[in-house]
Amino acid sequence: MNESTPTTPVNGNILIVDDDPHLLRLLGIRLSAANYKVESAENAKVALGKLKSFHPQLVISDLRMEGMDGMALFEQIRQQYPSMPVIILTAHGTIPDAISATKQGVFSFLTKPFESKELLDTVSQAIRLQPIDIDNPEQNELWRKNIISRSTVMASLLDQTKQIAKSDFSILIHSQSGTGKELLANAIHQASSRHDKKFTAINCAAIPEQLLESELFGHTKGAFTGAEKNHVGLFQATDGGTLFLDEIGDMPMNFQVKLLRALQEREVRPVGSTQSIKVDVRIIAATHKNLQQAIIDKTFREDLYYRLNVVELELPPLSERREDIPLLTQHFLNNVLEKIDADIKGFSQEAMELLISAPWPGNIRQLQNIVEQSVALSTEPLISETLVKNALRDKTTILPSFQQAKDKFERDYLAKLLQITAGNVSKAAKIAQRNRTEFYKLLNRHHLTAEAFRSEE
Repeated sequence: MNESTPTTPVNGNILIVDDDPHLLRLLGIRLSAANYKVESAENAKVALGKLKSFHPQLVISDLRMEGMDGMALFEQIRQQYPSMPVIILTAHGTIPDAISATKQGVFSFLTKPFESKELLDTVSQAIRLQPIDIDNPEQNELWRKNIISRSTVMASLLDQTKQIAKSDFSILIHSQSGTGKELLANAIHQASSRHDKKFTAINCAAIPEQLLESELFGHTKGAFTGAEKNHVGLFQATDGGTLFLDEIGDMPMNFQVKLLRALQEREVRPVGSTQSIKVDVRIIAATHKNLQQAIIDKTFREDLYYRLNVVELELPPLSERREDIPLLTQHFLNNVLEKIDADIKGFSQEAMELLISAPWPGNIRQLQNIVEQSVALSTEPLISETLVKNALRDKTTILPSFQQAKDKFERDYLAKLLQITAGNVSKAAKIAQRNRTEFYKLLNRHHLTAEAFRSEE
């Protein structure tokens, strides 16, 4: 067994399988030096046994071995651990072998002798793309069990969340739509002293204004047309627990003053009643809107904002936690496969690359939709890049590389300057604060001509 003892966090767990002791030792040294935790197996049978206790994120296996060969081992691994990537090494590699192996789902096919950099680059890519997380006791804590993440930005947020959950302060969660605000609110509730009481969520934007007061505060029989019996509002029904008010920024101004009074007095008055009812409810509010701007625009009360925003949490969009995309993808895939009978093992390497690089304006909700659509249309065990691309609608939804984004900006910027100056290069160069020679070089690089922007007299 080769095992690294780094002072920094381990990059991942890797199981290497080869019947050549020399190569096994060499691989172990190289991977341990790169800060991976490594276990070794001298044949496929030993490897299958070690998989039960070691839980690697990647398996590297020789193709030609006595008894069960590398491809047979891969088939066994795929049956038991469908998402675990496998890299096959061989001194007898051919293009047909590689094509056959990758079509069956092998992550990569490397021919010996291989360069150390090539191996480490392939290993890094395999671990980045696969959805199995490093064993983490924190991940198994019940309070946050529904939040799927291994990103550092989410780890920091969850540390902060657990700390403030112990208090009873009101919390405001700010984030884009589809990022999982309700899941975070529920996690706060589970980590609080109120965890054995009720958690209730309501979307303020989904309730008509005339019904919102009745829904939250309740009403008495005969309070209005259709009120045939007494109705207990969500404040009273959640007494002792946590009430999550989603999209608080869409709450009507007329009702905001009533909510503020309920929070200040810690009591509610049902519609049609003359008696107030004491309630003990922790409030967690959430919005995708800029409430400070809403205050300026006179669409949100400043006093209510400060009552709700004792502590503010910023939930990052999916584009800022891309390392979570493989985990979330596998989670949604598992959920779909529990409901339908489909022989789907996962997403191809190219498809996963596409998912990781997409911009995700709809965040986690959009990712779930993409996974479900891809599963519904897939006819192969591995969901292809083409299916994912179609689900993402078109190529313009894919996040461009830095160079592509830079080129597009320059091209658009130069064209705009030429439009403003009607093709006058001297004026355009002056606005851009560049000399004429450099400006012409920029135009030539982007195949733009000043003459095309000059109006005919």
